[in-house]
Amino acid sequence: MSQKLKQGFMRNVMLRAGSLRLLMNLWPPFIGAGIHVEHIAPGYTEARVRMRMGLLNRNYMGTHFGGSLYAMTDPFFALLIMHQLGRRYVVWDKASAIDYKLPGRGTVHATFRITPAQVEAIRQATAGGDKHEPVFSVDVLNRQGEVVATVDKTIYVRLKPVS
Repeated sequence: MSQKLKQGFMRNVMLRAGSLRLLMNLWPPFIGAGIHVEHIAPGYTEARVRMRMGLLNRNYMGTHFGGSLYAMTDPFFALLIMHQLGRRYVVWDKASAIDYKLPGRGTVHATFRITPAQVEAIRQATAGGDKHEPVFSVDVLNRQGEVVATVDKTIYVRLKPVS
């Protein structure tokens, strides 16, 4: 496999959703930003994440630091897709865009969903060995249910080449 498609050793470790949630909650970047993974569905179809306001994730204006808002959304679509597709696929985050709508104050949360129909569409698009780059969106919401930010994630997916 070419170096550009090679993924780290953790890619080959298939963890149960609860174990992955626990490991992610122990990951230093998430701890420092106040990010907590509340739930990952057993079939990797959904993940819920929250972030509380703290001294380490607030900006000069006293609202959530934009980088922390982005960080709380960063790995989840790729992880959900990777676990649903299995080891025969290469999955990478390719691009992201964040659109800030309101100042983030207090606890914010996001829910990520990947449906079986979306996974099937990815399988069909990559069946011939071509890459596929679907785009997924998630809203970061405050306690009142207002959209603080919308994040669009482009995910690179391709079948692993037969070697």
